[in-house]
Amino acid sequence: MSGIHASWMSKCYAVSVDYDSSKVRQQLTQQFLRMGQQLLRLCLLEARRLIWLAGMMFAVIFALYHFEFPFGYVLSSSSSFSAGKVSLVPNSHSHSGDSPSKSEVVGNMTISISSNSPSTFFTQERANWTSEGRDRNPENASVSDRSESSSMNSSPNATSPPVVNKNISTPIVNSNISTLESERTKTFDINENSRKSQKYLTPSGNNSYPNRVPKLNKGLEMPDSSAVSISEMNGLLLQNRASYRSMAPRWSAVVDRELLNAKSLIENAPIIKNYPNIYAPLYRNFSMFKRSYELMEETLKVYVYREGEKPVLHQPRLNGIYASEGWFMKLLEANKKFLTRNPRKAHLFYLPFSSQMLEETLYIANSHSFDNLKQYLKNYLNLITAKYPFWNRTGGADHFLVACHDWAPTETNQLMANCIRALCNADVKGGFVLGKDVSLPETLVRSFRSPLRDLGGKPPSQRSILAFFAGSMHGYVRPILLQHWENKDPDMKIFGRMPKSKGNKNYIRHMKNSKYCICAKGYEVNSPRVVEAIFYECVPVIISDNFVPPFFEVLNWDSFAVFILEKDIPNLKSILLSIPEKRYLEMQMGVKKVQKHFLWHAKPEKYDIFHLVLHSVWYNRLHLISLR
Repeated sequence: MSGIHASWMSKCYAVSVDYDSSKVRQQLTQQFLRMGQQLLRLCLLEARRLIWLAGMMFAVIFALYHFEFPFGYVLSSSSSFSAGKVSLVPNSHSHSGDSPSKSEVVGNMTISISSNSPSTFFTQERANWTSEGRDRNPENASVSDRSESSSMNSSPNATSPPVVNKNISTPIVNSNISTLESERTKTFDINENSRKSQKYLTPSGNNSYPNRVPKLNKGLEMPDSSAVSISEMNGLLLQNRASYRSMAPRWSAVVDRELLNAKSLIENAPIIKNYPNIYAPLYRNFSMFKRSYELMEETLKVYVYREGEKPVLHQPRLNGIYASEGWFMKLLEANKKFLTRNPRKAHLFYLPFSSQMLEETLYIANSHSFDNLKQYLKNYLNLITAKYPFWNRTGGADHFLVACHDWAPTETNQLMANCIRALCNADVKGGFVLGKDVSLPETLVRSFRSPLRDLGGKPPSQRSILAFFAGSMHGYVRPILLQHWENKDPDMKIFGRMPKSKGNKNYIRHMKNSKYCICAKGYEVNSPRVVEAIFYECVPVIISDNFVPPFFEVLNWDSFAVFILEKDIPNLKSILLSIPEKRYLEMQMGVKKVQKHFLWHAKPEKYDIFHLVLHSVWYNRLHLISLR
């Protein structure tokens, strides 16, 4: 009996153990399942977080590439151009542009050595695009009040807000600008009627990512402490000449050898000490200038693209403060000496668009965006690069544009940055490349039928006013000027807007009676007062940090003008009085001698402004040419 009981107990114990083991396994299995579910939920949660984080990072990067920072900087992908080009980093309170790849300090300024374009920065200081108004803002860009006094109005055509022409079209072609290497041997029918081959499309109106422009502080802003002085610009010019080179041609051409031969002849020009009607101190090197000018007349051929529709292309505006671009276009397209119908014989290619007409025709009021203006130029460039091989041969280095509107640097700073750009808004910290780009004189033309009306002024002995300025309070420099000098000194005739007078006689009379004419910047560095002062034989006093004066590569501006840093406005009178009388008389004579370089003629004359603009483009191209 005891044996049976022991056997039964043993079996019960085994069953119990088996039951307990099964229960433990079930518990463990459930525990593992719960842990697995928790781990899965955790993984899913972390995956969502990672996806959300990646999305946020992408959004931030996307925003950085398409929006301005609060203080005006912009990050954008730059076009691919030749390496080793020098540009200047814009100051923090006024300019914006692409982030440079490298930088180094020269003197008291930062220089960007970009591996892509020579200048991808653009000026977007563009303060206060609000209801307070500005003469060159998007809402009222055609009004010329910024840089002239109240008596200096532009043509009637330029006084009304721009109207967007809904019918204007831009050419559409393959967006790939690169031309295949085989194009070097391809035959192009350049004499065909280009309009037959053009297809058009309305400019892109997608302004989803407009350039946001910060408002200007209504208080008086302090001038930039890192201003580039005129002497530093001289050094930068030499430095850029030594270091900057345009893209080597993709295939060689006869025109390249002709340019190199001209360059050699200029560099070895015979020294000239005396020459009739020429005042040598006005020039950096008169011997080289004279030889270069002669070779330009003998050699230079320019091809003007026929493609493009009016009014943006081939329709010059001859009145107002932007008249320089219109006069140059008109005179070049009618010129028989420099033009060629065979682009293979051309040393330079002209892009015949008007920056003023581009803005007046296409800018969308209150949009604060340049997108559709840039798109129009991009489509135009795509058209000529698809039809011709010449842009692609040099990367655009032998092409040039002449543009006076304030927005021209912004509109051209990417696709056309490799071109030689003749710009009125020549801001050395806003993307203007010394030695490549040309500072275009901003000339106020009141009557295109009589551009030389009222030329000249009184002799020095009859100029009773020490210094004169009158104009609207645009930008931060002019309010500072008036704060220190308006109604403070009888010798200093410093005003705001002058009362209107018939024919601007009051304003002109003050110019003709002043020893020094103050050329204070407005919203941008350029001002038509510089040329006006020369026009009325008044020594210009330029108060505009970082402004590259016209024809800087040729003229010695220190010989006939005074440059005063913005921070020195409180010392304006003492600086002018410290100039000896003999020195003033030399400068005033220099103004009279250099005047011929700043005059428009219905039929161009030797050494006039038309020829000097063309010469500066030619001269810079010679210095930057590269060989294959």
